[in-house]
Amino acid sequence: MRNSEKAVIKNFAVGLPENMAYGNGKEMKTAIRKQQVQEAFLSKDGFFGDGVADLKHHGGPERAVCIYPHEHYEHWNGHFETQLPRAAFGENLTVTNMLERDICIGDIFQIGEAVIQVTQGRVPCNTIDRRLAMKPLLKEMVKTGYTGYLCRVLEEGMIRGDSTIRPVAKNVQQVSVLYANEINFHRPKDIDGIVKVLEAEELADDWRQFLTKRLIKLTDGK
Repeated sequence: MRNSEKAVIKNFAVGLPENMAYGNGKEMKTAIRKQQVQEAFLSKDGFFGDGVADLKHHGGPERAVCIYPHEHYEHWNGHFETQLPRAAFGENLTVTNMLERDICIGDIFQIGEAVIQVTQGRVPCNTIDRRLAMKPLLKEMVKTGYTGYLCRVLEEGMIRGDSTIRPVAKNVQQVSVLYANEINFHRPKDIDGIVKVLEAEELADDWRQFLTKRLIKLTDGK
């Protein structure tokens, strides 16, 4: 986030797993269709009233909060000639002036009473395509790196839809979410890039593990 630009919450949403119909008569359980709320308490495990269906790939203390930049909505609406609904990507907080290029792994923000820290870029899944019936969207998210990102909770507290977002600390390694996405999705053999992402101490364990395994394979025998 640039110093001259103030981040603002445009939408605040939570939701529990429910059955969702998609495709040709298919059904799945998911919490991607989150509903707008005025306030919710944020614990170390996530917002009260929020949840995930796939515990292996979603949720947990390092993925307690999902944030998505509001600016991308205009991009996607124009690209696909559509009008996306609120919290279209299943995010909790849709915000302005917090793009992936400007937010770094380890950055800390106070939102309302709570304090959160960015841990990883979001790895988009096919539930997004299934919900929105926009099958190319997932690939475009990966291509652009417009994935949003996930956070851990350092201090629990109440958050409201009109809460102020205040930067608390910028990570010294300066590994942006967009850079980490670039290395993960598009430069899997970039040893220097992988090392740089791994230098961000606050990186989520899941990312650390798979990037470390990738690095070992690339450097084995060297």
